[in-house]
Amino acid sequence: MDFKINGLNHFAWRCRNAEETRAFYEDILGLPLAHVIKADHVPSTGEYAPYLHVFFKMGDGSYIAFFDLGDGAGALPSPNTPSWVNHIALEVASKEELLAAKERLEQHGVQVLGVTDHKIIESIYFFDPNGLRVELTTRTASDELMAEEERTAHEKLAAWTGNRTAG
Repeated sequence: MDFKINGLNHFAWRCRNAEETRAFYEDILGLPLAHVIKADHVPSTGEYAPYLHVFFKMGDGSYIAFFDLGDGAGALPSPNTPSWVNHIALEVASKEELLAAKERLEQHGVQVLGVTDHKIIESIYFFDPNGLRVELTTRTASDELMAEEERTAHEKLAAWTGNRTAG
């Protein structure tokens, strides 16, 4: 049987404090708290691990979610990965919204990097209270340019892979 991935349901990350996380994602970024699960056992494994799982709804109906394990600890960064690599990118509709988000974040004391022009998108970057790097982005490329990028993606990947294995 074939299947098709329709989109993102949710992305989950560990948080230090569910209320601190709620204040950031709901009060600053404007994502409403939409669902909370409190449980003592992990449904997939059955292991005992009390947690609170909180979900914030995005405009397209997908969610960003966090697990509060009740111990005040956050996810640790990977020691072999630069801090700019692991992140989640969330999209806004326009450059004006991107600039408004930057201003709002800065008004709340959040250090923001950018606006960075990636030729197909423009982005700002910041860290949430849990150390998760967040990118807010807006599309700038035409549909035609993105179609061309899709047509050449395998070729570019193959060239990268060939250079990696040759060297």
